[in-house]
Amino acid sequence: MKYYNNSHGEYDFYKVTEEQPLLEFLLQKVKNESRSKIKSTLKGKGIKVNGKCITQFDYPLKPDMKVAVSKTKKNNEVLRSRFVKIVYEDRFLVVVEKNIGILSMAAGHSSLNVKAVLDGYFRKTRQKCTAHVVHRLDRDTSGLMIYAKSLDVEQLLEQNWHDNVYDRRYVALVSGEVMEEGGTIANWLKDNKAYVTYSSPTDNGGKYAVTHFHTLARSTDYSLVEFRLETGRKNQIRVHTADMGHPVCGDAKYGNGDDPLGRLCLHAYVLCFVHPITHERMEFTTSIPSSFKKFF
Repeated sequence: MKYYNNSHGEYDFYKVTEEQPLLEFLLQKVKNESRSKIKSTLKGKGIKVNGKCITQFDYPLKPDMKVAVSKTKKNNEVLRSRFVKIVYEDRFLVVVEKNIGILSMAAGHSSLNVKAVLDGYFRKTRQKCTAHVVHRLDRDTSGLMIYAKSLDVEQLLEQNWHDNVYDRRYVALVSGEVMEEGGTIANWLKDNKAYVTYSSPTDNGGKYAVTHFHTLARSTDYSLVEFRLETGRKNQIRVHTADMGHPVCGDAKYGNGDDPLGRLCLHAYVLCFVHPITHERMEFTTSIPSSFKKFF
């Protein structure tokens, strides 16, 4: 199992056993990466030898040296976007942290979206692939997302989504003081003709939705709440927090007008899944936005 914390970065470590140039060593050791990708990692200052950043392709390695390869920095030196940050990448998929204000995929002409940003990055790094959306976040929700690099991988992830994704958590700043330490909200969600999702305690022909919550901090005005999705329905957390009487702050659609930060205060901060090809358990986390925590 590999654990990736986006606030601290992640390195793979390799031990040198014989004298050889750095690039030659990396091509042998770093699996699932193309030559051009490895070279861009070097240029992007994503390689360390004995703790020192090295960009020289023919840097001479000697036995017992330790080489560290960054999982994150190498990509973000190439991908420069205030809306998208790469957390992890291999030949099959990419995990990103999305900022608020950008769609997951195109909707209409010339809309700013993560897929287009990633496709531009793939072209720039000479990767013969395009980004395939596996799951979505609303434009004004920030946090972790997976994009597949091929249709085959996308279908593997989508077809086995509930089996492969074993932990998916959000954190939200909600309106008012949530007195409960935790609990579960379960009901049926369905869209009306205006595409607004509403809930029903009995089957209304919609989809059954289950959300588990845990209160992290509270004041008389706001609460910081963690949500773990058992199902992944459209606007599930936003509707369920409204059902609780504590809607997500900044939610113009389901909220009560409480908007202390000028944004939808919902962030996808934990994403754990089984890799569809390598079958390795992948665990990703990002920091809770500091703006959410300042009220406590």
